[in-house]
Amino acid sequence: MGCPYNLHTMISCRFILAFALSITALHAEKSEPNGVRVLTDLPYKQGAALSKYEKERCKLDVYLPATGKSFATLVWFHGGGLKNGDKDGRQIKSDSVKTSAIARSLASAGMAVVSANYRLSPKVKFPAYIQDAAAAVSWTREHIAEHGGDPQKLFVGGHSAGGYLTLMLGMDAHYLSDVGVKMSDVAGFIPLSGQVMTHYTVLSERDLGKYSVMADEAAPVHFARAETQPFLVLYADHDMAARAEENAYFVALMKAAENKSIDGHLLTDRNHGSIASKIVDDGDRARALILEFIQTNSIKH
Repeated sequence: MGCPYNLHTMISCRFILAFALSITALHAEKSEPNGVRVLTDLPYKQGAALSKYEKERCKLDVYLPATGKSFATLVWFHGGGLKNGDKDGRQIKSDSVKTSAIARSLASAGMAVVSANYRLSPKVKFPAYIQDAAAAVSWTREHIAEHGGDPQKLFVGGHSAGGYLTLMLGMDAHYLSDVGVKMSDVAGFIPLSGQVMTHYTVLSERDLGKYSVMADEAAPVHFARAETQPFLVLYADHDMAARAEENAYFVALMKAAENKSIDGHLLTDRNHGSIASKIVDDGDRARALILEFIQTNSIKH
């Protein structure tokens, strides 16, 4: 329906149109020298009930391959102990993990990468950050076809705290179900050095010590079972304290439960940071495993 032809309404309509065009331009695709196309700061939650902090943190960047269509998409969550970090890596001070570099590198290999922020502790507590992660996956499933991706080739991954979020989404089905995503809608999960016991930040929220041993509803291992979507679990030989052992235990327990969909790898000459940061290097073992996993399970799915 057009605007009525009087001066006041014409000015109002022009203002509204200009505002809408400015918002569109804000999120327009930008092509980089390597051909990767990038959209930044897209909100993945909507509604008047959102808090100021949700509006600030619940955004994502989309990295699209230079060419092709019906490509796979990897939703990627950054690390930072559920207390720090961001979708492009600018807040990471302890190592050289740059989420934006990982996203660009994998996009150059022919997939889309959706890098999502989420709310952080102590401003929120368990399970808010997991619920945010689920919402980012839901947004991607709904919108990636608009940018050339195939929503049937949807993967979820992340490093450290992002690996924990990945594990929780893949093991406790209600988070995705709550946002309208069936577990079968995700072709596979790729956690790197994620915590499989109750996360130490969740423990701190409960006034418990970092190395308290707990495996309740906040622990991916709590949900070990035979039937899951495919998992590629990667961890480092020089990982942070007890992290490699946790991941090895998780893989072993899943296999003991007769899970046929889990594949675990201990990567040598890597620490907690470099297992992720080295993904950008051609010939890197983690990179090769991720690309193979996505290709194989895109066909199966």
